[in-house]
Amino acid sequence: MIKKENRIFNNLYGFESPLLKDATKRGDWKDIKKIFKKKPLDIINEVTKSGLRGRGGAGFSTGMKWSFMPKENNKQHYLVINADEGEPGTCKDRDIIRNEPHKLIEGCLISGYAIRASKCYIYIRGEFFNEAAILQNAIDEAYKAGFLGKKACGSNFDFDIFIHYGSGAYVCGEETALIESLEGKKGQPRLKPPFPANVGLFGMPTTVNNVETIAVIPSILKKGHDWFSSMGTKNNSGSKIFCISGQVNKPCNVEEELGVPLKYLIQKYAGDVIGGWENLLAIVPGGSSVPLLPKQICEDVLMDFDSLKDSGSGLGTAGIIVINKQTNIVKFIARLSEFYKHESCGQCTPCREGTGWLMRMMERILSENITREEIDLLEEVTYQIEGHTICALGDAAAWPIQGLLKHFKNDILKNIDKKSKVA
Repeated sequence: MIKKENRIFNNLYGFESPLLKDATKRGDWKDIKKIFKKKPLDIINEVTKSGLRGRGGAGFSTGMKWSFMPKENNKQHYLVINADEGEPGTCKDRDIIRNEPHKLIEGCLISGYAIRASKCYIYIRGEFFNEAAILQNAIDEAYKAGFLGKKACGSNFDFDIFIHYGSGAYVCGEETALIESLEGKKGQPRLKPPFPANVGLFGMPTTVNNVETIAVIPSILKKGHDWFSSMGTKNNSGSKIFCISGQVNKPCNVEEELGVPLKYLIQKYAGDVIGGWENLLAIVPGGSSVPLLPKQICEDVLMDFDSLKDSGSGLGTAGIIVINKQTNIVKFIARLSEFYKHESCGQCTPCREGTGWLMRMMERILSENITREEIDLLEEVTYQIEGHTICALGDAAAWPIQGLLKHFKNDILKNIDKKSKVA
């Protein structure tokens, strides 16, 4: 389990002020000028060696993603920060912005220098109005202190940060839809290739990273890649903020090492399941878009990208949603289906038509107005949607239902048979 000295987010709960004077006491902006003595490629190599994987859900190597950016400076390069955070069950980036904004800003500066991007846009969810005000104040403080702007931190590197408000569309969490929205267009995903590293914001080379990913960069550069990779498990380095909600006694955000047992997280930090661990029905381990896991798997599963994938789910955003036996599991999944139907941008036919069909089928299961054959059809259709859309929203709509049918199909069929006998 994580040692106190290894924690990156020491003000995650907001016990101290987010202002610059207090942030510097916690170590933010310390030795920043030394980092500018490194070459951009050396910084990218350091991040790659640390094993940092994107904290936005996909878990792609951050250093490798940065390495795709052109090495020449003949075009404007952009760094875009995804602070949209629309995944149900997830509230980590919001707390970072609210309580540790200078970690994000310092990370933006270092990341921008590494990928040769002199301009950064932070695309923040419009509902995070108060957090955006705190972030803007922190940016203003950084400019006033000489950390941002012309010759940032006394270097020969110019760097500017701008905040852009989104309008609360879930699909804009996908990087190309976010870029489209940032350009003033309808937030719809682009076909790839070309990838943003070649043709991104305003047609220029662009890297899009999640808030948490960028906020840990300063600590990696100051303490070294060996320090970061010493935490976690193989190919799952470092610490992670886990969001625990649902039927627990103390919903919370907590920073722990990757690879920590799920059961330990629930019992140690969230005060256990309401009604005790034996009252657990299932857990969604990585935000609403990943398949749920039943109690028997939750007993031993580790919270990292690979362990959860092997268990038939995913780490995603590490938004843990706990479901106890007093919850109607079908109603829970039906509500998620309604969410994904509402959030589909409508660009892809399988998603535009499929999410509505899935929602209506889930409503029929809930009202027990469905046949055994239609349950099989429902499962078949989820696989017709999965992997057949431009972005992963179609997958996100399909996976919760696949998880439900994988682990609770027999219960659903028993209810159908029971009703048919009564009829």
